[in-house]
Amino acid sequence: MRCSIRGFLVPAVSALALCCALQAAARADQQRDPELKDLLQKIISSNDCFVDKYESEVWYKAMEPRLQQFVASHDERVSILNHVYCEAKRDPSLQLPPDLVLALIEVESRFDPWAVSPVGAVGLMQVMPFWPRELGVQNQLVRVAPNIRMGCEILRYYLRAEHRNWSRALARYNGSVGRTKYPALVMLRWQRAWRF
Repeated sequence: MRCSIRGFLVPAVSALALCCALQAAARADQQRDPELKDLLQKIISSNDCFVDKYESEVWYKAMEPRLQQFVASHDERVSILNHVYCEAKRDPSLQLPPDLVLALIEVESRFDPWAVSPVGAVGLMQVMPFWPRELGVQNQLVRVAPNIRMGCEILRYYLRAEHRNWSRALARYNGSVGRTKYPALVMLRWQRAWRF
């Protein structure tokens, strides 16, 4: 009787992936910071957007062709780019690089607004669905604008909490504190594909 290594490895790898997903779900669910809840509540009710129109137009013209491989519709590309730029620049005291936000979105969802992760994170920026419930707002995480707004604010919060250390902030965003694989992947995609 021949024993196939492939026959053994496939179930073993599947079991390992399921175990990792369950552990990640437990870590992601523990990220219910009260300060973050207050901050998200403020930005949900705010419609202000701090944007330099010339800079955003130059950025849009550079990024739109890069986004075509992920998003077929021109209107959808424009919507994503506008919201990413606006939300990344929303807080003048800690602006996010919009092109890094695009790298994060590529890693998280490959620009699929309907993406749902194994741990239940939803949308472009893979926001955990407990946030809308905690904030008492309608769960619209599959919509581009609210998903990007919440995702950018969560990332900004972790960046402040980690004293502007991008690697640690990205790890917290992903629920993988103490690990470097996710932050390294986002930074690599930023450098190779999105850096402006």
